[in-house]
Amino acid sequence: MEKRKKIVVLSGGFSEEREISGVTSAEVTKALESVGFVVEILDPVDFSSYPDLVTEIRQINPEIVFIGLHGAAGEDGRIQSLLSLENIPFTGSDYRASAIAIDKHISSALVSSLGIKIPKMLYFTREDKIDFENVIEKIGFPMVIKPNDSGSSVGISIIDKKEELEKATAFAFQFGKAIIIENFIDGRELTVTILGGKALPVVEIKPKNGWYDYQNKYTKGNTIYEVPAKLSETETKNIQTKAEQIFRLFGCTAYARIDFRYDGKDFFFLEVNTLPGMTPLSLTPMAAKEAGIGFPELLKKIIDLSLETKKI
Repeated sequence: MEKRKKIVVLSGGFSEEREISGVTSAEVTKALESVGFVVEILDPVDFSSYPDLVTEIRQINPEIVFIGLHGAAGEDGRIQSLLSLENIPFTGSDYRASAIAIDKHISSALVSSLGIKIPKMLYFTREDKIDFENVIEKIGFPMVIKPNDSGSSVGISIIDKKEELEKATAFAFQFGKAIIIENFIDGRELTVTILGGKALPVVEIKPKNGWYDYQNKYTKGNTIYEVPAKLSETETKNIQTKAEQIFRLFGCTAYARIDFRYDGKDFFFLEVNTLPGMTPLSLTPMAAKEAGIGFPELLKKIIDLSLETKKI
């Protein structure tokens, strides 16, 4: 009888997205167990130090660590660095690609070097004295204010009045040491998952009310998803090619999801998610399903692709 392979799933963590990480990890665990893996869930919060976490992983001796964390200390390269130094294989991109992707300012600058459009953008740290009149002059309304390095729409505001600017800025700074203020691109919200370097079908995100905020992302029935997005063959090829170029530029491996806005003329890059959500409402499993890849098969592909990259 074949010995069942062990997987450690990292869940929860220290970021504002730990609740969503818990849902992702539960779904991943259920799916992996359904195809014969032995899964152990570990939450970094439950350990007094990272060395203690590493000791526990070593005792379990898994084939791979499936990173089900989102946001800071999970998606930003820190846990990837730790596991790399300890020669423990893990899913997804390495520390370098993760750190680049989570930094919206740096990632936008890199993407712009490819000739791909990005929103007009200003970057501020907590030490900066922000000239709001200058912001309005350079960015205009409506504008988006968001933390430079968080996900799941945490800390984001979309505003169209001068009076809202200071409050929205203070709100974004609650979730990071730096913020981005950019012009809002009116148009369609599209996302492309890359699996093994190749683009999956494009997903269009259509919230029934407002924008794709935390509530609309994680509340069933709040958002309509069209898979594949209603784009022409040329448009589809265009956005998929751009997503694949960005994936390669950042040095991502195994899988990632790249988000765009489309104004009918140009595709504007928003961000790269190196650890896309795996909840029942998540976009990457939707795209994979449209491509004929079921959820357990998707996870097995991610594991196989991650092991192939030989990050250890």
